[in-house]
Amino acid sequence: MTSTPLTALPPPVLAAASPADWRAAFRAGDRRPTSGLAAGHTQANLVCLPRDCAFDLLLFAQRNPKPCPLLEVTEPGSWRSVLAPGADLRTDLPGYRVWQNGLLVATPREVVDLWRNDLVSFLIGCSFSFETLLSEAGIPLRHVEQDVTVPMYVTNRECVPAGRFSGPLVVSMRPIPAASVAAATAITALMPAVHGAPVHVGAPEELGIADLGKPDFGKPVEFADGDVPVFWACGVTSQTAVMRAAPSFAITHEPGHMFLTDARDLEYRIA
Repeated sequence: MTSTPLTALPPPVLAAASPADWRAAFRAGDRRPTSGLAAGHTQANLVCLPRDCAFDLLLFAQRNPKPCPLLEVTEPGSWRSVLAPGADLRTDLPGYRVWQNGLLVATPREVVDLWRNDLVSFLIGCSFSFETLLSEAGIPLRHVEQDVTVPMYVTNRECVPAGRFSGPLVVSMRPIPAASVAAATAITALMPAVHGAPVHVGAPEELGIADLGKPDFGKPVEFADGDVPVFWACGVTSQTAVMRAAPSFAITHEPGHMFLTDARDLEYRIA
């Protein structure tokens, strides 16, 4: 049976689409960044590794909770998630990356044929999950306004290593009006499971970022007058750790193309 891509549906249906609607659309072939989709629901990074190196990534995440806050770890071979009952981690994301020995070898639409019974899946919190709260507070999201994937940058800050995994902190950047930086910080600080408060404000060179117009992942975003760059820890940090560790095989999400869960953002708000 052929499913109709969600992009073909009328705008009111599109605006009201649930996480399950979006997962069905991705399964049918729709491919797009997920920022702004299924507002109010938690999004997650995905990393799938062979069991023989999964403990090292678990330890890496525990030692680096800011960029790698764990939401769920599956049993080996399972493609199911308690955060989205009935979903399939092999098909229900809008974009995947496949790695061999640390090298990116494919960016398929789904990974059913590549799945292995020894793969352990890690779902890691994503900063898209606090964007609804920022919007509700009247704080603009320039990447959503401009319909681009949020820009992400590899920094000069090293994470705490664990076993075979190490690597630099990756950050996502959002231009925020200067008058709203304090509010954005306060809102996101209450959600540590999805990266929490910013790690840096202004002065990108202090993070080793030479040019905001050349992100390592995602797309450049235009600033409005009065905006300042605000940087949050990013789950793509786990992908840079995979690249450096070079396991024989790994599957991750395409940066900016997250797993949409049925969990609500407010479930991860601590106050």
